[in-house]
Amino acid sequence: MKPQLPKLVEDYVRATNNHDAVSFIALFAADAVVDDIGREFRGLDAINAWSDREIFDVQVTLDVIGCTSRDGETVVTAKADGTFDRTGLPDPLILAHHVVIKDDKIVRLRCRLAGEDAST
Repeated sequence: MKPQLPKLVEDYVRATNNHDAVSFIALFAADAVVDDIGREFRGLDAINAWSDREIFDVQVTLDVIGCTSRDGETVVTAKADGTFDRTGLPDPLILAHHVVIKDDKIVRLRCRLAGEDAST
């Protein structure tokens, strides 16, 4: 049984899995910040370029394993797959997506290897 996700987080996973870049970027606030394992992308143009390169060009899919919410943040743990370079990555690749939502938009997304501290 799949975990129940908040609607916007469910939309994030669906847009990723459907390779729907237009729906994906529409989920983010204009001043959103993405921190992808220490690389930061600010604003829609930067997030769009990042997602095209890191998600859509390499056909990333997410198989949700778990979901928790606390202190205004939802953490979705998912097995990531796709055609990306796996050199040096664990197998399976389990990522934690830390999502902060405000006014029905994602304002912050932090992606980490599962088990890593999101503040690093």
